Amino acid sequence: MTSRPEARSPASPPCLAAEIAPDYFDPLAVEPQQATDVMRWRKAQRSSLLAARAAISSSARAAIATAIAHGLDRLLEELFPDLTGKVISGYWPIKSEPDLRFWLGSLSARGAQAALPVVETIARPLIFRPWHPGAPMIRGHWNILVPESTAEADPDFMLAPLVGWQSEGYRLGYGGGYFDRTLAACRARGRKPVVVGVGLSSAKLATIFPQPHDIAMDYIITETGQVGPLR
Repeated sequence: MTSRPEARSPASPPCLAAEIAPDYFDPLAVEPQQATDVMRWRKAQRSSLLAARAAISSSARAAIATAIAHGLDRLLEELFPDLTGKVISGYWPIKSEPDLRFWLGSLSARGAQAALPVVETIARPLIFRPWHPGAPMIRGHWNILVPESTAEADPDFMLAPLVGWQSEGYRLGYGGGYFDRTLAACRARGRKPVVVGVGLSSAKLATIFPQPHDIAMDYIITETGQVGPLR
């Protein structure tokens, strides 16, 4: 990156995740002003992309989720012909994200265990708890529903919701850095789940200006198809 990114639209108040770690950008090998500029640029892009996503009709959003689910099924068939015993983590949808709970709930019929991410400790890697339709839920951080059970699961296949993305697999999220921390922790203990970014094709950016802490997804799936394998 040779110049500072300029915000293309006014920034809204930071999302809840960003409030947890507004200075998340790792200064390692990055000039501090550049890191600050990237953070401001991402904030503006995030605001614009979230507004555009929120404007999509509920029927169109449902069609998008169905198309993404079909893409996920095709990828699973390729990677894991037998899902027995596999742990597949999804997410509880917020901020007009594609609602894939119907797909996640169908996995048990194929022998897999669905799981949801949980912020157990602020600014630390996520943990994952088993989930199934009808499972008891409680309010977690940011008031998002999470499984009441304290049992933990270790994903083999992990969905990462995208606010924005670039073709090399880097993800623009909500700004808290939780997925990057989680993937870094997985690597540190020799665990490499397949990580799939899911989101809108219209959320593709030329770049998110990747920083040293950013970790690329293995695949990206949108309503228009699959990108990758990426690494």
